[in-house]
Amino acid sequence: MKRPPVWTAIFVMVLLGGLYATWQRVALGLGAVTHLSDLFPWGLWIGFDVLCGVGLAAGGFTLVAIVHLFNIEKYRPILRPAILTAFLGYGLVILALLFDLGRPDRIWHPLVMWNPHSVMFEVGWCVMLYTTVLMLEFSPVVLERFGWRGALQWIKGIAIPLMIAGVILSTLHQSSLGSLYLIVPHKLDPLWYTPYLPLLFYVSAISVGLAMTIFESWHSSRAFGKQLEAPLLEGMARLLAVIQTAYLAMRFADLWNRDALGLLARPRAETGLFLLEIALMAAPALLLYRASIRRNPAALYACALLAIFGFIANRLNVSVTGMEAASGTHYIPKWTEILVTLMIVALGFAIFRLAVKKLPVFAES
Repeated sequence: MKRPPVWTAIFVMVLLGGLYATWQRVALGLGAVTHLSDLFPWGLWIGFDVLCGVGLAAGGFTLVAIVHLFNIEKYRPILRPAILTAFLGYGLVILALLFDLGRPDRIWHPLVMWNPHSVMFEVGWCVMLYTTVLMLEFSPVVLERFGWRGALQWIKGIAIPLMIAGVILSTLHQSSLGSLYLIVPHKLDPLWYTPYLPLLFYVSAISVGLAMTIFESWHSSRAFGKQLEAPLLEGMARLLAVIQTAYLAMRFADLWNRDALGLLARPRAETGLFLLEIALMAAPALLLYRASIRRNPAALYACALLAIFGFIANRLNVSVTGMEAASGTHYIPKWTEILVTLMIVALGFAIFRLAVKKLPVFAES
């Protein structure tokens, strides 16, 4: 009897564990499966599953802008996988929200109960609309697979306004995720609180979108026997280095302007985690200026991975590390919270693999 691959066995275990945690969440409520409280109501499911999930899916709007709005056609071969990654990312963000909301059955309420003064209302609408845009942008892949030419022509006819709408919507909510924390100036640690949070969130989303495209291309080349688009990824790596450098310069200029650099001399957990975040972002920013690093697939992949981890560290620092001291409590995710998050990530990889096998994802559009 053939033994299942190790990764398949791990996926099955994670899925079963996540389904058990899901059953507990549905049957027993948030208190049974999380360490959240009234003092600390947003934890891993918001910090990682939502704030990180939305940012990690930014490769879609970044590549669409590069190929269609800036007309840099050479990146077209990696556009479809980037759109698929973004579509799955946003779908899984919505799934994560169903776990985190106290009343997930009311997730549709923003459709009919408008509050235009709320940043969360704007984020909710933008995510819903952009997910719809991503579905339509990816639909030609499905329509080609089944030969539905009439519908395919119709989608191509609205492609340009659709792409412009997608870039605008993504720009709005990528920055607005940072705006969520502008209302807590006395709760978010000064190392992360700044009036420029929306801009920093947006710039870091573009950066990690490029890193995720490199990450996805490297794994796809290994998993599906596709040729690694090395020249294209080298160009993206140069852009990634420039954007990461600009982002870090903005961060330290902001700390300087707010007289907050002195906080880095304080021996506390927040300082260590801030420096870890900066180191993870600075390493690829410096290394990718070297042509030898950009031309080495393994080194390029490692730099992309560091950039992704730096982005994740930043989002978790903003949502968890920077909020703990003011809350008067200490938050560590419960094992069931972690299982749900691992299940959502594993589903993303599994669905991507299935889509690539069944649909012409790597065909040039």
